[in-house]
Amino acid sequence: MRVLGVDPGLTRCGLGVVDGALGSRARLVEVGVVRTPAGAEVADRLRAVADGIDAWLDRTRPDAVAVEKVFSQANVRTVMGTAQAGAVAIMLAARRDLPVGLYTPSEVKAAVTGSGRADKAQVGFMVTRLLGLTEVPRPADAADALALALCHLWRGPALARLRAAAPVAPARRPAGAS
Repeated sequence: MRVLGVDPGLTRCGLGVVDGALGSRARLVEVGVVRTPAGAEVADRLRAVADGIDAWLDRTRPDAVAVEKVFSQANVRTVMGTAQAGAVAIMLAARRDLPVGLYTPSEVKAAVTGSGRADKAQVGFMVTRLLGLTEVPRPADAADALALALCHLWRGPALARLRAAAPVAPARRPAGAS
């Protein structure tokens, strides 16, 4: 399975692609970031992020996309930009009918380090070890994107099976509908 991990952001959107399967070592395909200038209009920045992710999707042809869930931060502007960039990645994957996994930072940290409270240095170190790299991917957004891809590689298939096994609740009719 090939997974594109997306660490969303407007200034730096981390992207990382890994190949792997249960029981075998994951392999790095590509890692990098899409950068946008902080002073540019939000619409232009989102278009640049979309163009960058689109190019990665075309070039790397992943089987699934893993995106970091936005969590509450004190800086609302940062949260909004992160959420908007994440939504762009989700929409682009949906257009290609690719499954999308959404993971909290704690879930990703726990998947790659064993602790949901690991710091960025620990995540980078483990990504380097798990993928057999000679150095930690830089910037941290790139390492985080690889951690997301690894998390989905290991957890995504099990989550998909759980969703498929869960009974679907019947649609409820609004009151007064016939």
